[in-house]
Amino acid sequence: MTAQVRALEEQLGQQLFVRRARGVTPTSVADELAARIAPHIDALADVTAGRPDPFASPVHLAGPAELTAARVLPALADLVGGGLELRVTFGLADDLLAGLAQRRFDLVVSTIRPRGRGFTATPLTDEEFVLVGPRGFTGDPRTARLVAYAEDLPIIRRYWRSVLGARPPARPAVVVPDLRAVLACVLAACGVSVLPRYLCAAELASGQLVALLEPAEPPINTLFVVSRTEPCRAGPAAVRDALLADAARW
Repeated sequence: MTAQVRALEEQLGQQLFVRRARGVTPTSVADELAARIAPHIDALADVTAGRPDPFASPVHLAGPAELTAARVLPALADLVGGGLELRVTFGLADDLLAGLAQRRFDLVVSTIRPRGRGFTATPLTDEEFVLVGPRGFTGDPRTARLVAYAEDLPIIRRYWRSVLGARPPARPAVVVPDLRAVLACVLAACGVSVLPRYLCAAELASGQLVALLEPAEPPINTLFVVSRTEPCRAGPAAVRDALLADAARW
């Protein structure tokens, strides 16, 4: 302790304590310094001490950019109005689940069910995939130009296999790593693509896009809201409950 006080005095260039036979007495410099740093010390104590306010600290939420923007964030508007602070990260499911395990996130909306015992995964909703083209499209979708999310055609490949029983063309015309940009490309007649129905429902309803096939059992993918298996803080629990309640209309 003596060494730390001396180091602080050297750094400040001022004496903080007067050494006496029976201890030390703070100088006026020390009193003034204590008054300046006290609020910051109290704030640190609040971070480590349990506080009854469920929104005392931000909730760190992660998920796919498209679903998070279109569905997740609007579902949390009431909580934000009630004082919730959100910090949102976009990314791929594997990376986000790794961040959840490393405590970088409180909750992850995941396109895959996590493996391992460290997670609690609750089904959130099913997203339905639809093959879409621009208004007036009359060609054969099996040979049309493709707009893809990634070079390996992850969504398109699954649709082709389950609905058409074949492999898609090897080389897409456009590759863009955002489904909202894929939607924009299809609207601009760059090609056809496979999209989650929630993302293009308005465009289908208005006729800007057309569903090129209507299979009896379209491909779906289950989405999950994932937390660590340990007890969930009040803030993340409120976010999870709000998402589960709102997802019924997705």
